Amino acid sequence: MDQFDFVIIGAGAAGEAAAFEARHRGASVAIIDRRWVGGSCPHIGCIPSKSLLASAGRHASNPATWSWRQASERRDWMINRKPDAAEPDDMAHVEPLEKVGAVVYHGEAEVADRGVVEVRHDGAIHRVLARNVVVAVGSHSKVPPVRGLEAIEVWTNREATLARELPKSLLVLGGGPTGCELAQAYVRFGVPTTIVQSGDRLMPTDHPRNSAVVADALREDGVDVRLKARAVAAHGGAGHDGAHVVDLSDGSTAEGHAILLAVGRSFPIDDLGLECYGVDTSGETAFPRDGRLRVADGLWVIGDPAGPELHTHQAHYQGEVAVRMALGDSIRPDYRALPRASYTDPEAAFVGVSLEQAQEAGIDAIELTADFASSARGYGIMAKRGHVTIIVDRASRTLVGAAMACPDASAAIHECVLAIKARVTIDVLADTIHAFPSTSRILNGLFADARRALHASSLDPGSVRGG
Repeated sequence: MDQFDFVIIGAGAAGEAAAFEARHRGASVAIIDRRWVGGSCPHIGCIPSKSLLASAGRHASNPATWSWRQASERRDWMINRKPDAAEPDDMAHVEPLEKVGAVVYHGEAEVADRGVVEVRHDGAIHRVLARNVVVAVGSHSKVPPVRGLEAIEVWTNREATLARELPKSLLVLGGGPTGCELAQAYVRFGVPTTIVQSGDRLMPTDHPRNSAVVADALREDGVDVRLKARAVAAHGGAGHDGAHVVDLSDGSTAEGHAILLAVGRSFPIDDLGLECYGVDTSGETAFPRDGRLRVADGLWVIGDPAGPELHTHQAHYQGEVAVRMALGDSIRPDYRALPRASYTDPEAAFVGVSLEQAQEAGIDAIELTADFASSARGYGIMAKRGHVTIIVDRASRTLVGAAMACPDASAAIHECVLAIKARVTIDVLADTIHAFPSTSRILNGLFADARRALHASSLDPGSVRGG
């Protein structure tokens, strides 16, 4: 049997990152994927959805200059899908791995014993030896237990990002980032769109102010936003013009010719043979999605199944860190400064914790917020909404969180990411020159306000309160 330092099951963002890091360190690598090398992100996730969002914004600004056909063709070019092909071609991801010396298999993989992986590919079955088995299988859309839904050909992010024809109407179940982004993309192309979220706000893991801004933006675009409701039954083709009808828990109904499932993700780890390493795959014990990476001697889990969150950039980070740990580097994963970004219009970004989360963790924190629309940057681009918010630990005088909703939030948030990671003090941040009239300049003003507030509270502890 061939022997490798790393056998990686799953070739998405996490698996690719692990493979490249291992090869750069001189370790031998075999990487296996049952579908696309590169995973969901470049083929049915991040890349096509952002292409469709950009096209939707362009179409909404001037429909005559950018059609759905052009948007679809542009998306196909982005994901390397030929006009007559149903699926993308992953060779742009296979070739770089092979170039650095990784052995790439398209096929199924299962752990047959500790350090032994069985690979089924090209009609053959053989085994490879692994000093380290790395599980990087990603996730797939969760199907909620809704009566009647099994009789409907529902959409997941795969169908939504690969569609070449617009549906007559769209019903999105789930108001997280995926649901919100795709709802905005389709409504801006004129598709009547409804989004149903069981909680009291969209994007429940984001900062509450971000959630409010995104909800307002979607409503302005024409999305019917339904909160505090969940699907309880589905009736295929029972609505107007053959639309599917979904009964909601609040007694109302919602319709859509296409139903997009965006209620969460499932992690396909139960059939991989991980019990060989003592992992409980019966479902009786929840898999620890705490981002620890090392699950047992010689077994690593990275990417979506590893937790603590679901991000391509987290997966990439974990792939590299797991390899470094396996090869003896004295490091451990650090998620204190893990950024989240949603690419709606406006964008929403968040890092660290909210004021409420900080206080629940026992941190004596204060929060300061600036309105984006009335800032110099907001005036310049005629913004209607948005905010920039920071959360500061009084004791350490450092940032513990930041959130913003504005056109360039996904980029501007990274000053706060670095500040949290490096524990930069508010005094240093406030004394740093920021370009005017950028979004970062708004942060500069908040840093200065925070410094003054902290100074006032040091003179009179009761003069400044959290919030």
